[in-house]
Amino acid sequence: MPADSNERVSAPSGETGRGFRPASLDAVNFLLADVRGALGPYLNVFLVSQQHWSQSEVGLVTSLAGWLGLAVQTPIGAAIDATHRKREAIVLALAVLGAGALCIYLFPNFWPVLIANTLIAVVGDVFGPAVAALTLGLVPQRLLARRMGRNAAFDHAGNVAVAALAGLVGWLFSQQAVFLLVPVFAVLSSLAVLSIPAAAIDQRRARGVEASAADGVGDGKTVSGMGILVHCRPLLIFGICALLFHFANAPLLPLVGQKLAAAHPEWATVMMSSCIIAAQLVMLPIAVLVGRTADQWGRKPILLVGFAILPLRAVLYTLSDNSAWLIGVQLLDGVGAGIFTALTPLVIADLMRGTGRYNLAFGAVATMQGVGAATSGFVTGVIVDRFGYSAAFLTAGAMALIALAALFLGLPETAPANPAEAGAGPLEEPSLAE
Repeated sequence: MPADSNERVSAPSGETGRGFRPASLDAVNFLLADVRGALGPYLNVFLVSQQHWSQSEVGLVTSLAGWLGLAVQTPIGAAIDATHRKREAIVLALAVLGAGALCIYLFPNFWPVLIANTLIAVVGDVFGPAVAALTLGLVPQRLLARRMGRNAAFDHAGNVAVAALAGLVGWLFSQQAVFLLVPVFAVLSSLAVLSIPAAAIDQRRARGVEASAADGVGDGKTVSGMGILVHCRPLLIFGICALLFHFANAPLLPLVGQKLAAAHPEWATVMMSSCIIAAQLVMLPIAVLVGRTADQWGRKPILLVGFAILPLRAVLYTLSDNSAWLIGVQLLDGVGAGIFTALTPLVIADLMRGTGRYNLAFGAVATMQGVGAATSGFVTGVIVDRFGYSAAFLTAGAMALIALAALFLGLPETAPANPAEAGAGPLEEPSLAE
């Protein structure tokens, strides 16, 4: 779809959400977390503790895959804006991800791992914006904050489930066997995605074209040009904050996992699972709380709390090598990263309301996040090899403080003045308790 600022999109259907069951979107978020969670930090720990790769080699593979994935992050967001086949895009990405995990299991050597990890990084760009787009297309604005919180809650619940399962599989079989979970969950995730009726998705709203000119962002009928990415100053500031946050946050869990694996090699997978479960169990209620309070309290005050947790956590890791201490400190990740994860799609929806470029902006912010995460993987690997773990943790803490300052000084409040009246649609969702 061209980027012409006068581009028109068809009117929405008379009734959105027809045939949609909230449980389908719940299952998508839960199972996609299982797919991604069965890789992530487990790969780093496996390569260091079982394949005896150096920190620099692991950092190089992580960074190269991350940077190549970043090259297509924003274009993928634009493509998701344009396509009406968002469900099919997720299913295709799941197929590639499952094949990549199987490759790592069968051929855990440098080039196969590099190629597979790169493919996984590229298709991983699809899930965040595509699921957020489905949510926008299925849920009216007045219910969006709660639905985004609910998405995040089921995502964290999925992370808890797969961490427990991965720990069990790693203990009963091997760390390598954990990667076989990915194809299984990829199939289940595909079935959950396809259970959402295509006709239930409002394609206009799925890309952020539902506002009126009164919102001051778009006219609700035309799609803004791609220049919105540089002309929207709050979006630029939020992207920079996301980059700094992820530069500081991304290496912390892998580094902790490596310290635990070095101290208890026979329990490496179980220890890593404990770290993940500890944080995710905190993230789940945090996501629900954020979804219920983001409209009343505003986005920025909650974000500031999340950003302030990160430098504290980085410093606390340096105080002790005790396994119980390290896992306990990891609980703080549930607050900081939990808040950031729950609010990011909501803040972007605020900023892009009425422009028709929601998924493009989501992809751009995800690119900034990836730049931070991919760069930090290599940087912290080198720091650990030369100066030790404490130096790497303190470097991450310093970047986290810069991120906090940038958020406090630069980002305005993005919540709509009266979200209860924004948007319209007959869809009513049950509460999480239902």
